[in-house]
Amino acid sequence: MSSSADPAPRSFLFLQGPITPFFDEVGAGLRALGHEVRRINLNLGDRLFWRGPGAVDFRGRPGDWPAFVAGFLDRHGVTDLVLLGEQRDYHKVAIAAAHARGIRVATTDFGYIRPDWIVLERDGMNAASLFTRDPETIVRTGAALPPPDLTVRNRDSFARQARWDMLYHLSSALPWPFPHYRTHLLQHPALYYAGVGLRLLQRGRDNRRADAILRRLSGSGPLFLMAMQMESDFSIRAYSRYPDLDTALREVAESFAAHAPAGAHLLVKVHPLDPGLKNWRRRTEKIARAAGLPERMHYLGGGNLGAIVEQVQGTVTVNSTVGLRSIIDHTPTFALGEAIYRIPGLVFSGPLDRFWTEATPPDPALREGFLRCIAHQLHIRGVYYNRPGLDVAVRAAVHRLHHGLLNVAVPALMHPADPGFPGTAAPP
Repeated sequence: MSSSADPAPRSFLFLQGPITPFFDEVGAGLRALGHEVRRINLNLGDRLFWRGPGAVDFRGRPGDWPAFVAGFLDRHGVTDLVLLGEQRDYHKVAIAAAHARGIRVATTDFGYIRPDWIVLERDGMNAASLFTRDPETIVRTGAALPPPDLTVRNRDSFARQARWDMLYHLSSALPWPFPHYRTHLLQHPALYYAGVGLRLLQRGRDNRRADAILRRLSGSGPLFLMAMQMESDFSIRAYSRYPDLDTALREVAESFAAHAPAGAHLLVKVHPLDPGLKNWRRRTEKIARAAGLPERMHYLGGGNLGAIVEQVQGTVTVNSTVGLRSIIDHTPTFALGEAIYRIPGLVFSGPLDRFWTEATPPDPALREGFLRCIAHQLHIRGVYYNRPGLDVAVRAAVHRLHHGLLNVAVPALMHPADPGFPGTAAPP
């Protein structure tokens, strides 16, 4: 139970979260501190990953959801809504109902910083983030914060992530016991997993091919990177003007052909978990031919992203976290879509046509201030899919939610496993 110095007990409602015990364990930690904790399951996968009490199932039609969630918020006096992202249809409805009632909303997802960081911020992420975009404020605020420790402290488990992901989505595709559930996915999960599995089997070949292209191009002229994303990601669907990635790639290729230096080359790096439902190698080659770039635009189905970013003179992306990695590495960067880092001085603010010849590295003071601010205000350390990093993330999330510290700089929370961490009751 909480001490007299702790915040008054509140009522937390969890909706869909990461496909991991993270939400279940955060809920247990909050419950141990005296808060009421509830959960609404929307599909069978939600039920499988919530073992604690306080869960109810919503089995109605999507049209029944607005009245259901609004009534739930009112009946239980919910004070805090916690969910993964803010763009799923069910979540958008719940967030609107929460805001109408003055209920706090906490969103989480993989970190803007990678790999062992997790976002935990108010209301939304990326374009929906409440984080300031004012360069002067960022520099001034960051100057009062310590540099973040970017040393990787916790490793995630891809094998466990894959198993849990498959368990969740394949079970949720069953018509029972949630016959009216409507997924946010664009493809059937079985088709997606088959595509990803095939790409993983071909990873060695793809990496060798990418390495050979980079060796061949070494010293031949400036290299630019187009970092692709998952076309199904809400970063593309909600936070960009592109109906698909073909359109973005075509726009970049045409600009590069018309305005990049004659000896420059454009590398196209596909997301490592893209399921290959679109043959991006053929599409890249077709777009390259149409733009007059058959010898200067190169498809990379594999390769080490860190090594690639270190070799290029500029990075273009819609709003991938690769853009932030590029900024951290002092590489000139262009964001085609809405991104939390789309701030003049961090990314090139002129038109894309001028980026190829005029881009400069991010402003050092702004880069440092931005990194300090987002690390300390919007992140917790840890991972979703492996111990002890999951334990670290749970403790930090419980502390922030318990004390209402979303979007607040809390440097002490950067290392929750260290002695002296401002403790909370450990989850049972």
